[in-house]
Amino acid sequence: MLTLASEVEVLVRFGRALADPIRCRLLLVLREAPAHPSDLAERLGISRTRLSNHLACLRDCGLVVAVPVGRRTRYELADPRLGHALDDLRTAVVAVETDRACTEADQKNCC
Repeated sequence: MLTLASEVEVLVRFGRALADPIRCRLLLVLREAPAHPSDLAERLGISRTRLSNHLACLRDCGLVVAVPVGRRTRYELADPRLGHALDDLRTAVVAVETDRACTEADQKNCC
């Protein structure tokens, strides 16, 4: 049974997906157009196994869906509005003090 995620849960899922550079690149590629795994792996320059793990994460987060096309599977964004959200995030101005970089990001679980 499908249920709708709360507003906070949606943001947490989106954040989890965006926390990895490969998943970010994957979402940006799927923003352009749906694609098959072999094409995605080639375009991103990663192995099919690695791609499969990232696609599973994005599916679990509810951001992409697998669409059967004959004997193959095509991946696409779960909702077209995600493409707009990615565009908004990409073009948002992030204020970062270059002389005060967070050197403890891993320990503090931030940045």
